[in-house]
Amino acid sequence: MARKSLVHRSEIDRAKKSHNCQASAKHRLKPGDCRLKVHVDRSHVHYCAECAIKIIEGDIAKLQELARQLDSPI
Repeated sequence: MARKSLVHRSEIDRAKKSHNCQASAKHRLKPGDCRLKVHVDRSHVHYCAECAIKIIEGDIAKLQELARQLDSPI
């Protein structure tokens, strides 16, 4: 049986050209910068490292809370 995941298809890649982070227009990515690429439907969005870390840490906290809720009796 295939394992299911709550995490969307994501990867780390490098920017090929300059563009704004999709979480904050104040964050500008330059060619060669590491970024988080998240696939959404048939497209993808890119986040700078600073925003990506915040997103990842927030999702980890949410997943840990879900696991705690499953472990505790209702």
